[in-house]
Amino acid sequence: MDPWSRLRVHTSARIGLGRVGDGLPTSQLLEFQMAHARARDSVHMPFDAAMVAGNLAPLNLPVITVQSRAANRAEFLQRPDYGRKLNAQSETGLFDAANNAGANTSPDVVFILADGLSARAVHENGADMVRQTIALLGDDWSIGPVILAHQGRVALGDEIASRVKAKISVVLIGERPGLSSADSLGAYLTFAPKPGCSNAQRNCISNIRPAGFPVCDAAHKLVYLMTECRKNSLSGVKLKDNFTARNLVETTLALPE
Repeated sequence: MDPWSRLRVHTSARIGLGRVGDGLPTSQLLEFQMAHARARDSVHMPFDAAMVAGNLAPLNLPVITVQSRAANRAEFLQRPDYGRKLNAQSETGLFDAANNAGANTSPDVVFILADGLSARAVHENGADMVRQTIALLGDDWSIGPVILAHQGRVALGDEIASRVKAKISVVLIGERPGLSSADSLGAYLTFAPKPGCSNAQRNCISNIRPAGFPVCDAAHKLVYLMTECRKNSLSGVKLKDNFTARNLVETTLALPE
């Protein structure tokens, strides 16, 4: 019996792969190549904003689609700075679109879903993360339009949030795929977002996916951070993350029946 088999059931990491001569067994090599192909596919997968918008429909919130200055995937990968800024059309039209949609143009929070480096992560986990987070928020939170961003990076949320005058931004973005985590979503929280914010001004929840940090638990943690962010008027390294299992139980018990 393989002594590693009892350990493999507890992790998706590649452990005890074995060897044949100075190489991997054929089965392990094929599995590695498949995982690598899935990761590459996740990076190049087109962002299906229409599908995500459909999954967000039960929220009855305006949904606005924007585009970064990266015109296509190749440009997005080669010029990270283009993914941090809106293109000219989105730059001039975002505020008008929010007004025409009847959205709150000075909300407490705006949710931005961006494809990042894994559109698959947003397809599979993005809308669910927004829905569960909003379900946990109190009625005293005003929520802006949900923004769907093509070819977007984290900092794109700063410009978007400043244009809709949101006090807090939450960017839900596809993270760089690993060989066992092609569907990993990241959540980035920023207080008083505006162009030029640094990563030190953000709080991050990473590896949101069924086999990592489940959406339900991640939503509880995000609401905790959002509440502390608003209460203390800060985010990032200055905001202490004291979220514990007790917070998770307390917020679960506070959910409506």
